[in-house]
Amino acid sequence: MSQQKKQWGAIIIMIALFAMIAFVTNLCTPMATIIKNQGEISNVLAQIGNYGNFVAYLIMGIPAGMLIAKYGYKKTALIGLIVGMVGILIQWYSGQLDAQANLGLVFGVYLVGAFISGLCMCILNCVVNPMLNLLGGGGNKGNQLIQIGGVFNSTAAVACYILMGALIADATKAKIADATPALMIALAIFVIAFIVILFTKIEEPEQAPVEVSLIKGAMSYRHFALGTLGIFLYMGIEVGVPNFVNLYLISDCGIAAGTAGMIVAVYWFMMLIGRFVGASIGNKVSARTMITTVSTITILLVLFGMFAPDTQVSFPGVDWGKLEVIWAPIPMGIFSFLLVGLCTSVMWGAIFNMAVEGLGKYTAIASGIFMTMVFGCAVMMAIQASVADAFGYINSFWVVVFCAVYLLFYALVGSRINTKK
Repeated sequence: MSQQKKQWGAIIIMIALFAMIAFVTNLCTPMATIIKNQGEISNVLAQIGNYGNFVAYLIMGIPAGMLIAKYGYKKTALIGLIVGMVGILIQWYSGQLDAQANLGLVFGVYLVGAFISGLCMCILNCVVNPMLNLLGGGGNKGNQLIQIGGVFNSTAAVACYILMGALIADATKAKIADATPALMIALAIFVIAFIVILFTKIEEPEQAPVEVSLIKGAMSYRHFALGTLGIFLYMGIEVGVPNFVNLYLISDCGIAAGTAGMIVAVYWFMMLIGRFVGASIGNKVSARTMITTVSTITILLVLFGMFAPDTQVSFPGVDWGKLEVIWAPIPMGIFSFLLVGLCTSVMWGAIFNMAVEGLGKYTAIASGIFMTMVFGCAVMMAIQASVADAFGYINSFWVVVFCAVYLLFYALVGSRINTKK
């Protein structure tokens, strides 16, 4: 009974960290709206927060795995939280600088803060994903626990979008300093989590030494190598859809940032619903079946959203100043884009589950490599932003279609376990 309680205690803490990761990471997208309105700034430059946050995964992925091997999950989580506190404070400081006097300095300081926060997110991701998979015993049960963590991850993402939408109700006048309440909430969450984890006992699984020389061994598994590319491209779907829907609604449709934030929050609410479903069926439905189904639906939804008629339909929003529900006209295709959240809800956990299956002694280093590939978000955001600048926001969703097609290939062919000799 004591061992069971300890295990559930560890599960609850890992799930709480999952939620924290979403709140802090999703600050980057509404912040892109603020940055884009500081002057004549392209979509590519507006994504600097996402670049800083996700490029950090490229730097920290493998070192994070080494930290876990040396210090264990608990101490590594504490290290990550301290790093996160520093990153949040630097982002806050960037908002206290005079943007009119030196906009470049403001962006530079903000980028450093986003990068340091990204280091934290990478470390925490390296903790929560393999830990939940291990606590669930791998296979379908491991996938189920990761999906449960995803439920809380999506809840935090919805809260982030609603809060930021309220703070930057008028995007044309918003400054980085306007995001101070959200940054302070994130800082408080880090502090509370640090204290709770510090005084909580976590049953640590045995860790094999993590050596860079093991990278070759892990990458010799074809299903893992293809899975790393899968998570690289998946990030382009998960973040790209809400990010560019948000920019499209504000820039092309003239919808207030507060209302647009509430509309985009529906995407994360769809992810929340999808993860509830994924968590409930995760021990019965294989990860391969999940990815096959949701990648196919994603392709269909995005294509419909791109080619749907320009018919305007009413969508519920919130006037946060008066605390009233309002209705805003948006293009019909936006509904289709928002429904993609139902599909992305189970992608992360299922791809991770398939990619690390059967790796044995390479699992620890594989987790680090896997997290490194999350920097694909920065690359895919830059690619989609470039397409948006050249051909418009709607045409930029061809990038999302490409990513979904690859995931379908991975589920049907690439995820089959086969060691490359």
